[in-house]
Amino acid sequence: MNRRDFTRISAITASALIFPSAILKAAAPSFISQRPIPSKRNFVSDSVEALITEFKKNVKDEELGWMFENCFPNTLDTTVFYELKDGKPDTYVITGDIDAMWLRDSSAQVNPYLPLCKDDKHLSSMVEGVIRRQTKCILLDPYANAFYKDSNKMSPWKSDKTEMKPGVHERKWELDSLCYCIRLAYQYWKITGNTAQMDEEWHKAMALVVDTMKDQQRKNGKGKYHFQRTAVTQSDTQTGEGYGNPVQANGMICSAFRNSDDATTYLYNIPENLFAVTALRQLVEMIKATNHSDQLIALCGDLANEVEKATLQNGIIDNAQFGKIYAYECDGLGHYKLMEDAGIPGLITIPYLGYRTVEDEIYKNSRKFALSSTNPYFYQAKNVEGTGSQHLASKGEMIWPMGIISRAITSTNNEEIKHCINMLKATHAGTGFMHEGFKGNNPKNFTRHWFAWANSFFGEMVLEIYTRGLL
Repeated sequence: MNRRDFTRISAITASALIFPSAILKAAAPSFISQRPIPSKRNFVSDSVEALITEFKKNVKDEELGWMFENCFPNTLDTTVFYELKDGKPDTYVITGDIDAMWLRDSSAQVNPYLPLCKDDKHLSSMVEGVIRRQTKCILLDPYANAFYKDSNKMSPWKSDKTEMKPGVHERKWELDSLCYCIRLAYQYWKITGNTAQMDEEWHKAMALVVDTMKDQQRKNGKGKYHFQRTAVTQSDTQTGEGYGNPVQANGMICSAFRNSDDATTYLYNIPENLFAVTALRQLVEMIKATNHSDQLIALCGDLANEVEKATLQNGIIDNAQFGKIYAYECDGLGHYKLMEDAGIPGLITIPYLGYRTVEDEIYKNSRKFALSSTNPYFYQAKNVEGTGSQHLASKGEMIWPMGIISRAITSTNNEEIKHCINMLKATHAGTGFMHEGFKGNNPKNFTRHWFAWANSFFGEMVLEIYTRGLL
């Protein structure tokens, strides 16, 4: 099963299987916890539980406290499978409704817990296990986006016209997948000081990451990767015999698919390339800190500089309404895709992922574009507005909570932040959880009741706003 197929399953049925407290009853005045009972939780962290207690005690908004209590620990409660293998941590993290581990999702799902890892050794070990598991995944196939815990398991997508292997759930090449793995390793190391996970296997994986990125610069032909899928929607496959639309090699890195798992129109995705610039520079720091390959350090640094220069030269356009803005995609041949997707990375989350700041002029212009009707995936209803995605285009105009969360976490305007929080409170449909997408005029019409990335991101955003003293 893939993400698109799962949206056809009844949200009520799914919630009944996963969450024991209620079957999507409207939130009662007492706001009863929707978490699994303690004995059914996959992983328990004392520091996470203490933080939830502190938050609920100090925040006067009872509904927001209830939503935080449900969402913030959702990844730990329901998606983490932690164990020790040969004395080393190993953590498999599913997305929620699908028993597979996406490199991107798993990184983002555990990201909110990182600040607690410095003093919580049990939680720290779990995150170290995620990094070690991702290392194994990259070494198995650096072009794949999702994997199984069982290395012998074959995917229902095994007939895809690409080089499918046992243990791979899906082989959609998404540049951000590898960047997310670097980001997680970097932030974890910076917070904990732990380098045990940056062993020889990890260094081999990172060398493979750089090789993969260089291959997909496509300076000498179309590269090693191609992908086609039959009898599906157009956004689930690539054109040009699986290599995508033509590009003019310019130093940017091609990505066959977006973070939404939808095919790119033009292979140079600007937010993903800027994410790669940041990730490569983070990788330089980590390799230096472990006294490893000077050659790899030089390769990473040179590649980061080349990708940045090419992206700034090719990925920025003059827009009559907004001024200089980042395009979403380009091909180096003069064609551009002007849009924003609620997934991450996107235009709004460029500084969130570490490239420049929210005060950068081009970013501010791009943000205005993304939050306007000029963006084809920005939807407005009577009491709510937000970014959607091509991913749910067949279902019409669906606003994504992740888009609203991204807007809030990157905002410096207190009124805008409060507006975003109020919209999220008004659209969880009485469940106390975040969803993939919902109809603006009918939030009870939503997809994916169990979507751990969105829940974790909501918890991260609320915690960030709380630490700013805005709640």
